[in-house]
Amino acid sequence: MTPGASEAHSERPGPPPVVRLLGIPIHRTSAADCVAHVLDELDAGRGGMLVTPNLDHLRRLVGEAEFRALYAGAQRVVADGMVLVWAARLQGTPLPERVAGSDLIWSLTRGAAGRGRSVFLLGGDEGMAERAAAVLAERCPGLSIAGHHCPPRGFEEDPRAAADLALALREARPDVIYVGLGSPKQERLIERLRGEHPGAWWLGVGISFSFVTGSVRRAPRWMQRWGLEWTHRLAQEPRRLARRYLVLGLPFALRMFASALAVRLRS
Repeated sequence: MTPGASEAHSERPGPPPVVRLLGIPIHRTSAADCVAHVLDELDAGRGGMLVTPNLDHLRRLVGEAEFRALYAGAQRVVADGMVLVWAARLQGTPLPERVAGSDLIWSLTRGAAGRGRSVFLLGGDEGMAERAAAVLAERCPGLSIAGHHCPPRGFEEDPRAAADLALALREARPDVIYVGLGSPKQERLIERLRGEHPGAWWLGVGISFSFVTGSVRRAPRWMQRWGLEWTHRLAQEPRRLARRYLVLGLPFALRMFASALAVRLRS
């Protein structure tokens, strides 16, 4: 890990303003500001956690105290979903833009390469983190790959596998750690390991390693802009995602928009 700059003990800057959707705070910040903040904090010798709630995460944040607790320690909470951006706009408290984890893995990695910082890829399907690391290294000149690790299924209950993971991180001493285990497994792991790496920044990226390698195709840009990326994902994995998107997601989205409209009318 690159040593912290001389301002390592300077005061941590305050967070940006928040927008509340169904009571859940979302920082009013752009992707570029997020990247700059993470890199500046690394230069100051401070670590942190960046979370990117989408509609499904917001639903669980509203209804599950354990999940809210996992998010509580994050320094930045940004909206990964156009429906969240639209709800904030309807509410009269607009967000600057959607800030997707699957985009941040590129922009933050490029920024890290430019500042001589290292990244570590943790999770994904077997071999996926290694392949994604190779793609990022190729497309982000100067990038330092601190390492990659794909723990076996059920590693949380396997002391040896958990020890192997902890050792890999201790030896790598990365600056930025991408955790691609899906939610809430990735947030639970980050919560468990953050204290051992106080100078690192953590970001849960879900399936993003597969996007990086092209093993799973992202939706075209026009679908992303119009909030239709979920339909593209549903078409690719209908059996796994139908309940999340159709049974749980759509009713919750309607609830969120109704709440946003009520806030607008009260203001």
